[in-house]
Amino acid sequence: MAQPGDRRGLAFAAIVVVIAAVGVYVTLWPGSADPAEPAPQQSRPTSVAVASSTPLATASDAPFDVYDYLPMKKEHLAAAADLAQRFTAVYGTFRYDEDPAAYAERLKAYTTPELGEILGRTMTSAGTVEQNRDDEIVSTATARLKEIRQIDKTSIIFVVTGTRKVSAKSGDKLLNEDYAVTVRQSGTDWRIFDILPAAEGQEGDPG
Repeated sequence: MAQPGDRRGLAFAAIVVVIAAVGVYVTLWPGSADPAEPAPQQSRPTSVAVASSTPLATASDAPFDVYDYLPMKKEHLAAAADLAQRFTAVYGTFRYDEDPAAYAERLKAYTTPELGEILGRTMTSAGTVEQNRDDEIVSTATARLKEIRQIDKTSIIFVVTGTRKVSAKSGDKLLNEDYAVTVRQSGTDWRIFDILPAAEGQEGDPG
């Protein structure tokens, strides 16, 4: 007669045999996964893909006034922009049969004394005057603000587009020209500090 300990040993051995048999059965079953190969990677949940496409910066319903973050008041910025546009229109308006000094004086009304002197010498130079008279150039211009390139407490660089209708012996033209126009505060007023073609215009503080 078997002892209780022997019966427990036989039961344990039987369980081991059953587990081994199940293991062999699963291994040999057709279509079973090879344990040496990694399981196929699951695709990411749709919710993750959607979250990644959401922009980090989104507009809110809170009031936002850009002028609160500029180094000058709204009315000062508007006045400087208006001056830059009016000056650009005057800059592009001239005739071959007028006194060049009169044209230069019109420009000086908008500029700092230093720029006024430079423009005066350029517009009344023999080469410029002769070219305009030989071709009988009549230029009429309008101007519009295109962008603000730089702004600080006392100066602003605008990009202004001047549109000139030109009548000349060489042929009539319609020209669109972009200028970098620097406006600087002068006491309680503003003056044109510089004007250059936008492609060559100022990139930093004019000093």
